[in-house]
Amino acid sequence: MTNIDERELIHDWNEPYFQLTERIQFDDETLRDGLQSPSANEPTLDEKLELIKLMNELGIDTADVGLPGASQHARDHITYLCREMEKLSITPNVACRTLVSDIQPVVELVQELGSPVEVCAFVGSSGIRMFAEGWEFDKVLGFAKSGVEFAAKEGLPVMFVTEDTARAKPAEVEALYRAAIEAGASRVCICDTCGHITPEGTRSLVGFVKDIVDDMGGTVGIDWHGHRDRGLGLANSMAAIEAGATRIHGTALGIGERAGNTEMDQLLVNLKLNGWIKNDLSRLGDYVALAAKAIGSPIPHNYPVFGEDAFETGTGVHAAAVIKAYNKGDHWLADRVYSGVPAGLFGLEQVIKVGPMSGKSNVAWVLEKNGVQPTDERINNVLEAAKNSPRMLSDKEVLAAAHG
Repeated sequence: MTNIDERELIHDWNEPYFQLTERIQFDDETLRDGLQSPSANEPTLDEKLELIKLMNELGIDTADVGLPGASQHARDHITYLCREMEKLSITPNVACRTLVSDIQPVVELVQELGSPVEVCAFVGSSGIRMFAEGWEFDKVLGFAKSGVEFAAKEGLPVMFVTEDTARAKPAEVEALYRAAIEAGASRVCICDTCGHITPEGTRSLVGFVKDIVDDMGGTVGIDWHGHRDRGLGLANSMAAIEAGATRIHGTALGIGERAGNTEMDQLLVNLKLNGWIKNDLSRLGDYVALAAKAIGSPIPHNYPVFGEDAFETGTGVHAAAVIKAYNKGDHWLADRVYSGVPAGLFGLEQVIKVGPMSGKSNVAWVLEKNGVQPTDERINNVLEAAKNSPRMLSDKEVLAAAHG
C-alpha cells in the first residue's frame, strides 16, 4: 500500500465496533443439522474427517458429529470421529433428546473412548410445539431436569437446548433454564429453530437469558443456534454476540433443515472483518469447497466471498478502477477499491473479465494477462464480440476474438 493512511481513503460508518468482553467460540453443525437438509448427501467417513480437520485449522472449537440415537451406522461414524478428534484441538459434541435412553449410549461411548464428549440435550419449549405433541409444561420441565441430571451425574459436559426458544413464553424459558442449570448444565442453547426471530428480537431474547444466567452465578455459557427461514440467520448471530452469547452455531454454506442455518463461513468472514476474531481463515475456501462437494450442495455463483462471481467484474468503470490500482503496483488498493471484502484475506484475488458492459481497459488487461499484445485492432475485435454476447466471455473466447 502507499503511505496514505487507510482511514483517509475509506470512511468506515461501521465504527465504533462493538467490543467483545470474552472470546467467541464456534460450534459447527454441518455434520448434524447440515445433513438434515432435504437435499443433502451424507459425506463419506473420510470426507467427514477431512471436514473436521479443516474446522480445526479454522479455529472452530467444537463440532456436532451426529445423533447417537439415530442408528448403529451413526454411532459407528460418531465413535470413529470422536477417536480421531482426540488428536486435534476441536472437540466433539452429540445431539440427544432429554431422555436417559438417548443419553445412555453417550455414556458408553465416553467409557470406551476415555475422553469427554459434550451432550447437547434438547427439548421442545414453545407452546405450539407442546400443543402439537400433547405435552403439558410440567412434563417438558421433567424431561429437562431428569435428562440433564442423568448426564451430569455420569460426568458428561451438558449443553441444555431449548428447541424453538424464539417462540416460547418467557416464564417457561426461565423455568426450563433454571431447572437445567440447577441440574448441572454447563451451557444453555437458545434456538431459533424455525427461523422466526429478527435481530431486535434476538437481542431481547439473548439479553433475557443472560440475565437469568447472571442471576444464577454467571458461570454457564450461552449458545445461539439460528436458522435462516427469513434470511436473517447471519444478522441474528451477530446480534446474539452483541447481546451476550458466547458460542455460535453454524454450518458450511448455511446448509440445514428447510432454508438452513447461519452460514459458518460467512460468520467467520464477518467476525474477522470486524476485528472480533484473529483466526487464520486462509483455508476457509477449502472448507466451503469440500462441504459443497461432499454434501452435494453447489456453491451459488453470487455466494459472498466464495462464489465464482464474488470477486469478478466485467463492468468497464469498475474494472478500470481495479486495473489502475494494479498498475500502481498497489494490491491493497486493488483489493478494496471496488470490494468491501478484501479477497487476499481469504487466499483469493480480484478477477477482471470481458463482457457486454466492458471497456478497452478490460480487454487490454485480459490480453496482457494471457501474454498477448493489446493492439487497437485486437481490442476492437474483442469488444465487438463482447458487445454482441449475452454473457461474459471466457479468456479462451477473448483470445479467439482478438485474433479475428
